[in-house]
Amino acid sequence: MSTGTPPEQRAQPSAIAFLRLFVFCFAIALGVSWVVSSFMLSDQAPVIDPNAAPRQITARGDLAADETSTIELFESASPSVVYITTTAFARRAMNVNPVEIPSGAGSGIVWDKKGHIVTNYHVIRDVDQGSGGRAIVTFADHSSREAQILGGSPDNDLAVLQLVNPQNAPLVPLQVGQSENLKVGQKVFAIGNPFGFDQTLTTGVISGLGRSIRSDSGQPINDLIQTDAAINPGNSGGPLLDSSGLLIGLNTAIYSPSGAYSGIGLAIPVDTVNAVTTEILRTGKVSRPYMGVAVLPAAAVSQLQLKGALIGDVIPDSPAAKAGLEPTIITQQGVDKFGDVIIAIDGNPVNNHTDITGQLFQHKAGDTVQVTVIRGAGTPDPQEVKVDVTLAEAR
Repeated sequence: MSTGTPPEQRAQPSAIAFLRLFVFCFAIALGVSWVVSSFMLSDQAPVIDPNAAPRQITARGDLAADETSTIELFESASPSVVYITTTAFARRAMNVNPVEIPSGAGSGIVWDKKGHIVTNYHVIRDVDQGSGGRAIVTFADHSSREAQILGGSPDNDLAVLQLVNPQNAPLVPLQVGQSENLKVGQKVFAIGNPFGFDQTLTTGVISGLGRSIRSDSGQPINDLIQTDAAINPGNSGGPLLDSSGLLIGLNTAIYSPSGAYSGIGLAIPVDTVNAVTTEILRTGKVSRPYMGVAVLPAAAVSQLQLKGALIGDVIPDSPAAKAGLEPTIITQQGVDKFGDVIIAIDGNPVNNHTDITGQLFQHKAGDTVQVTVIRGAGTPDPQEVKVDVTLAEAR
């Protein structure tokens, strides 16, 4: 007995198989049709209109008042802004003779008609450090002059260049304002040469005052102006202007993890620029004030449960020694007597050596500062004492 399907029944196609075949054939036909139509459409040439005419121009009208004032400010100040490039001499492999190579670039301002140019020290640092290179100053009219370094202050990040041949140079000194009365929110303008794009104008506001950074020498630069005006590499040494076109700062740095503009630019206040530039013009250098103390690590003063800078040593015949500041006396058995703990200079709090340096850098040799100390630290009866110290010039 067989339970299989009769052969004649297996040979007949089912309705489902026929439907599948129909759908498959239809899909192929549809696909071929789409490909052919697409090819035919894409093969058509673009349509040319012989009667095409320029679009009608719409009159813009007068510029807004703030636009006009910005344009006037730029046209007035830009001739005073220069582009500074530096070169250095280096020996390349298999070449006995040194070759001149680019080493830096930045901006600067025309200070006076005598050919003095003010910029950041870090812009011309390579030339100043004996590379044998040159500094080239390019003006707004694209004429160039070679310049020599008259003097610089790494601690203030400022330098003064002197044109080698200032005759017939387009010297337009920038008008100098003041920075002591600046307010957060003031509109400001920066002109410089970011990434080599000369005569670039950016705008913003004063975002903050009293900022601090460290210079190339490691010393703090205080009272910086913070702005959101775009400042990028190449802007260094260029002016920060107020809405009257007066110089209020010299752009010096950006705060950015990537090295590009991040909305935080910093400028040296013009009062500092004016004072440092004048000293360089007079003497060719900037004197550093000197008090003559060495302080111990912060851990030492923390053991006394005090805040301040503990004097470890007083240099003989120094201003500090002449004023009677007392050092820490250490013997083989340990500390015999703690020295004075400096807690303030001219009323400004001091916690460490950096604070002392920062306060002294706001003065010059010959100035007298009031130093507040805790005397008798570690004894049952410590006293707060105020001592006048006349600063000397560091050697």
